[in-house]
Amino acid sequence: MLSSFDYGSMLFVLATVIGLLNERFIRIPRPIALLIGALAVSLGLILFSALVPGVHLAARTEARLADSDLSAVLLDGVLALLLFATSLGTDVTGLKRRARPIFLLATLGVVLAMVIFAFGIHAALAFAGVQVPLGWCLVLGAILAPTDAVVVEQLLERVNLPQEIRDIITGESLFNDGAAVVLYFAALATATGADSVVGHGRLVGTMLYAGGGGALLGLATGWLALKAMQRVRAEHLVVTLSLALVLATYRIAVWLELSGPIAVVVSGLVLTQFRAAGDEAAPWRRRIKDFWSMIDEIINTLLFMLMGFEVLQIPLGAAGFWPVLAAIPLALAARLVSVAVPLSLGRRQPRDAAAAVSILTWTGLRGGISIALALALPPSAYHEILTAICYAVVIFSVIVQGLSTGWVARLLYGGKH
Repeated sequence: MLSSFDYGSMLFVLATVIGLLNERFIRIPRPIALLIGALAVSLGLILFSALVPGVHLAARTEARLADSDLSAVLLDGVLALLLFATSLGTDVTGLKRRARPIFLLATLGVVLAMVIFAFGIHAALAFAGVQVPLGWCLVLGAILAPTDAVVVEQLLERVNLPQEIRDIITGESLFNDGAAVVLYFAALATATGADSVVGHGRLVGTMLYAGGGGALLGLATGWLALKAMQRVRAEHLVVTLSLALVLATYRIAVWLELSGPIAVVVSGLVLTQFRAAGDEAAPWRRRIKDFWSMIDEIINTLLFMLMGFEVLQIPLGAAGFWPVLAAIPLALAARLVSVAVPLSLGRRQPRDAAAAVSILTWTGLRGGISIALALALPPSAYHEILTAICYAVVIFSVIVQGLSTGWVARLLYGGKH
């Protein structure tokens, strides 16, 4: 029997091979290459196990994935590390300039995306003869509402876009996870019979408490960590301090029922925003940046490889062909409305509003957070259907939308900026 260490070693070897092949021949964004490579290997395992009797590679790999509890790993730790690493490289000045549209997209936009997709997929499933209560469709809508900050960050490095649009895309992807997680648990509680989480302003109050409280917690812990870092002489101790900052902030937020994602993002932004005189080029800042770039690279490698192998665990045929096919344009339509409405409420419209709505719609990629929330669903008669639809939308958005983002950006903007 292979140990978890053996599987991890093989995963990194495979990721290295895929990365080398991509850099030498294909040259697409690395997360997308890893996902496609892992999907290809997964399909190869399924085919090999079917053709060779007595060899159960696919089943063994699926069992190992089930034992790994990927959802808990993502939601309880990995997500915090990734969001913090992304926030350290974010232009805080740009986020402040676009604060209003970012806030509206990360709150109102998430709600609209959830509701529109839920009603659409409920109708599509009913048309196909698959009966899924609207409450569970709302859960699925919440799962697919947030965009993935990790994939978006990788894409923006390769796409030429106006700075205004880049700031909005980055800011939304950093902050919409918090609202989506609150909506997910509220919708899940309602779907499973609880009726005390919505109505009479309770849901809005919960979102304000979780989001606002998470931001205040991130400000406090980030400021304390910053003051400590400015007084530490040993650079390696600063790295340890940054790890403690992320993990402690996230766990305290969970304990207080605040938004952990928002708390760690704000704490990271505090470190990048507040600088004392002569602090900009401090050695500890370079050490933190290098360390978290490495952490970001390692975790991204594992995340996208594991997302590819999840095809072994998720029953893609559970929802039927037509509902899965309908889910993709429904997700895009929900995204379109959830972008257009918040932007229209801004005091100042982005230049070329139609192009802005179009590119924000197309770059609304779903990723690891959606997979994690889907895998965290409790056992029910609808579990397989919901996870199958979620996985199909995520794979389409990462691969198809991700690979075509550069072409869409050139079509919409060309040389206008």
